[in-house]
Amino acid sequence: MKIQMPQEVHRILDILSFYGYDGYIVGGCVRDSILNKTPNDWDICTNCTPEKMLEIFSCFKVIPTGLKHGTLTVVINGQNYEVTTYRIDGEYINGRHPEQVEFTNNLKEDLKRRDFTINAMAYNNKEGLIDYYGGITDIFNKKIRCVGNPFERFSEDYLRMLRAIRFSAQLEYSLDAETSKEIKKLSKNIVDISEERIREELNKILMTDMPSRGLKLLSSTDLLKYIIPELEMCVGFQQHNPNHDKDVFSHILSVVDNTEKDLILRLAALFHDIGKPETFNLDEDGVGHFYKHNLKSSDITEEVMKRLKYDNKSIEQVVILVREHMSRYEKLRVKNTKKFINRVGIGNIERLFKLQIADINGSNKRDGVSKIFELKNEVERILNEKQPLSIKDLEINGYDLIQLGIPQGKQVGTVLNELMEIILENPELNRRDILTEIVMQKWI
Repeated sequence: MKIQMPQEVHRILDILSFYGYDGYIVGGCVRDSILNKTPNDWDICTNCTPEKMLEIFSCFKVIPTGLKHGTLTVVINGQNYEVTTYRIDGEYINGRHPEQVEFTNNLKEDLKRRDFTINAMAYNNKEGLIDYYGGITDIFNKKIRCVGNPFERFSEDYLRMLRAIRFSAQLEYSLDAETSKEIKKLSKNIVDISEERIREELNKILMTDMPSRGLKLLSSTDLLKYIIPELEMCVGFQQHNPNHDKDVFSHILSVVDNTEKDLILRLAALFHDIGKPETFNLDEDGVGHFYKHNLKSSDITEEVMKRLKYDNKSIEQVVILVREHMSRYEKLRVKNTKKFINRVGIGNIERLFKLQIADINGSNKRDGVSKIFELKNEVERILNEKQPLSIKDLEINGYDLIQLGIPQGKQVGTVLNELMEIILENPELNRRDILTEIVMQKWI
C-alpha cells in the first residue's frame, strides 16, 4: 500500500530522517487516504523532541502550537502541518485533558493513547503502514472500535463518545458492541464537556449524508437526553393523527434526511417539531392535535441553540424557519405574501420552502406540496418584479414627511407604516408624487 502525500509532507519527513529521527503521517489522514478520501489535514508524529524540532525546522515558519504537549506547526507554502512528539498521556482531569504528558521513543505507545483503531495507524514510504491495533480490519468490517479498553478511552476524554457517533454517521460504520455499551454507561458525563465542543460534533453529524444514523445513535446511547433533552422527549411520541404515520422523532429524522447539506436548514429540520410533545392534545374522537406547536418549537429552538452557544445570526435564521414552517395560504393575497417575505427574510425564504416540502414528504399528507409551490411561485414573481416590501422601499421618507408638515416624532412612523400598507396592496402607487398627494389628503 502506497499513500500519496503532498510534497510539503515529504519535506518534513525527509528533514526528520536526515537528522536521524522517525517520522510518520498519523491518524485521520492515514484513514482517509486508505478510504480514497482527500484528507483535511496532514498530521505527523516523530520521536524528535519539540526543542529539537524548533531547531531543525528553523528554515520554515514554526508556530509553537502546544509545546507542552509536544506539538508545533510547520508552515510551508502557506499550509500548516502539525508535528507532534510521540507521547504517553498522564492522568486525565475531568475527562477532558491529560494533566501532563510524557514523551517517548515508542510509536506503539503513542498510537495506543488514540481514540479509535481507524485513527491509530501511521505510515511512511520507507516502512509502509503501521497498524498495531487492527485499524485496517475495522475499516474492512466497517466498524468503530476503541483502541484497547473503551471505558478507559472514553473516561480520558468524554467528547470521544460523541466522536464515535460522528465517525459512525460520517463513514456509515457500525459501533462495536462494547464501544456502544460503554458510551451508554458513561453518557451522563457528556455534560462535563463544553457546549461549544458538543455543538461542533452535532453540526458534523447533521452535515453527514444521512444524519438520522447519528441521531438514532445519540438516542440509543442515551447521549441525546443529556445534550438535547427536549428532543429526546420526541422519541416514540405517537401523534395519533391520520396525517402522520410516524412518531415525532421518526418524522423529524425523515425531514432532516430529506433536506440538503445546509446547516441552517438541517438545524431547522431537527427542531421544527420539537415542541409537539408539549402542545399535544387528544380530541374526543381520539385524534391528536398540536395547536401552535410551531410557536412552542421556535421558543425551544432558541433556548437550545443559545445553550449550545450558536451565534446570534444562526439562531435568528433557524428560529424563523421553525416558527414559519406551518405557514400556508388558502388564498394568495399579494399583501399577505409580502408580509410573509418580510417575516422570513429574502435570504432565508428558499430554505423555508425546502423545509416545508421535506416536512410534507415526511408525513402521510403528500398533497400539500402543491400549495407550497403556489406560494413559492408567487414569492418569486414579487421578488423578480422588485415590488416594494418594506418602508425603506417607499419613494418617500421621514424627512420628506416632515417637510410636508407632519410633526417630527411618533406620527412620522405611523404615517410611513400606513403608506406601506397601501403600497403592499397597490405597488403601482409607489411614486413620489402619488405618495405626496396621499399624505396631503389624509394627514395635512
